Parts: sequence; structure tokens; C-alpha cells
Amino acid sequence: VQLQASGGGLVQIGGSLRLSCAASGRTFSTYALGWFRQAPGKEREFVAGINWNGGSTYYADSVKGRFTISRDNAKNTVYLQMNSLKPEDTAVFYCAARRVVPTTRTYEYDYWGQGTLVTVSS
Repeated sequence: VQLQASGGGLVQIGGSLRLSCAASGRTFSTYALGWFRQAPGKEREFVAGINWNGGSTYYADSVKGRFTISRDNAKNTVYLQMNSLKPEDTAVFYCAARRVVPTTRTYEYDYWGQGTLVTVSS
């Protein structure tokens, strides 16, 4: 599976962005997808995950109620809708894939996209 993240950019505090992660391969629907982020000088951290059919979603406490992960298996794409953005959301966001169920641990993912930068500024 090859992953291509997009949709990052500069946004004001309180604004919204939608990230997309397009995947290649005919087995996309068998993979769980996760979004992670890495701020400057910090470790990569889990943001949100979705299972293979979209029936279950998971969020880091820091984004609950503000971010929504979804997927469209017909389009081989996973999305991350980000609302009420804060300066602490500034980071490079990565999508990642592993079989069936998402986890919060980076080392348990088999495939990674290249990252897209989100900058939240006043």
C-alpha cells in the first residue's frame, strides 16, 4: 500500500482543515488507517484511527470533539476533518496503514505516507 497525504496548510486559530490520504492498491478496504502528527522537537503521536470498514474510530484525548476521521473505501481515501484548530495542533501530519484495527503505536503500522504540514497561527 502506498499512501499520499495532502490538505495541510496555514490556518488561523479556530479554523478548519480537512486532510486527505489517498492509497494505492486493491486491498485498501482491509487496512485500518491512522493519523499521527509530529511537532518540532517532539515524538510522533497518535491522533486518530479508523478500522477497516469505518465502523470504529479512535481519538487522542487532545483532539476528541474537534477532529473527525472517516474513510471512503470506494475512493481508497481516508480523511481527517480538523475543526477549532489550536496553535498546539501545528505539526506534520502523517497517515499510516496496518491490517484490520488501528492502534496508537507507530511501530505497529506497516505503511506510511510522506506527511503534510499543518500550521495554526494567529
